[in-house]
Amino acid sequence: MEQIINYVLIGLVIFFLAQRFMPVKGVKQITTSDLKNELKRKDVQFIDVRTTGEFRSNQIKLFKNIPLHELSNKATQLSKEKEVVVICQSGMRSNKAAKLLKKKGFEKITNVKGGMSAWR
Repeated sequence: MEQIINYVLIGLVIFFLAQRFMPVKGVKQITTSDLKNELKRKDVQFIDVRTTGEFRSNQIKLFKNIPLHELSNKATQLSKEKEVVVICQSGMRSNKAAKLLKKKGFEKITNVKGGMSAWR
């Protein structure tokens, strides 16, 4: 019986970790190479969810900085009609940002996989 409980607990841990790292359903995932083409578009909102300090030290020109911890309150500054492209340092916080935006009713969301670490 104890072994069954251990298997169930291990299964739950794996499930929750997988949920945390898996891409958000309905969110487009692009590489930094794909981002170079996206930057030419005028109908897109580019959001960097890193901290202000991280943003100041290294940024992509068209991106607006809205740190992840502020995004929930500042999402009203974004248009739900336009696509939102989110980036962070590695892709983890931008994935969280995509989930948050999805919950707030945004439908056109793109996450940059690898984030600024992959940007060249």
